[in-house]
Amino acid sequence: MDRSIIHTDQAPKALGPYSQAIRTGNLVFTSGQIPLDPATGKLVEGDIQAQAHRVFANLQAVLEASGTSLAHVVKATCFLKDMNDFQAFNAVYGQYLGEVRPARSTFQVARLPMDAGLEVELIAVCT
Repeated sequence: MDRSIIHTDQAPKALGPYSQAIRTGNLVFTSGQIPLDPATGKLVEGDIQAQAHRVFANLQAVLEASGTSLAHVVKATCFLKDMNDFQAFNAVYGQYLGEVRPARSTFQVARLPMDAGLEVELIAVCT
């Protein structure tokens, strides 16, 4: 099986025994990203929109290190701590993936790592 571990210093390092992403064939599977600042290792402060911008910056860095970009995302899985944040999150999501319109699932979850407000994982195609 053709499988490459992806790592970039432009996104937070993995908090456990997993990779930032795995590339196999022409697909990239990212691990979930929470709103961690890669420079400090701390959660960004602010509302769900500020957190979402950090998450998508982290995901873009991982995808670029994989040889692709947000423009090639085919599936997004989004986890929100509070579904009341859906509209505000969706506004930021649309700035990054609105034109791409990948398949998507969004869930409210009881708790996320470091008590983050959201987490997003992506699947993208490498061209």
